[in-house]
Amino acid sequence: MSSRRRRHRRSLVVKATELAFAVPQVVSHRVARMALAGAFPAARDRREFHQMGAEKIAAFSESWNAMAIQALRANYEVVASFWRFWWQFWSSGKLSPHLRSQFHDAAYGVLSRGIGPVHRRAVANAKRLARTSFR
Repeated sequence: MSSRRRRHRRSLVVKATELAFAVPQVVSHRVARMALAGAFPAARDRREFHQMGAEKIAAFSESWNAMAIQALRANYEVVASFWRFWWQFWSSGKLSPHLRSQFHDAAYGVLSRGIGPVHRRAVANAKRLARTSFR
């Protein structure tokens, strides 16, 4: 496995781990804030609750868009390499290991692009909310 491939996979694992720690922190802070706000939240709380919904929509739309673009790129690369290795397949009778690893790299690329926008916002929110008080 090339160092570039390991670096991309490590990056995906690091982002997923950071996301796994940031999300519960953000959720617990916001749920506590909602509980303390009661039926008539203050203006500061209303802004936070509105931002919470708007950020989710923006992050997930960015994520889906990035994943779709990366999937198109990966499909193009796989098809191009398929044609390159087509003659090799017919001459040797087996699938090239390079083509197999390219499928794995394509999947990691799509996942990595998809987790990026969600990771950025969740980690930033965890840092920001850790500095703020409930009131």
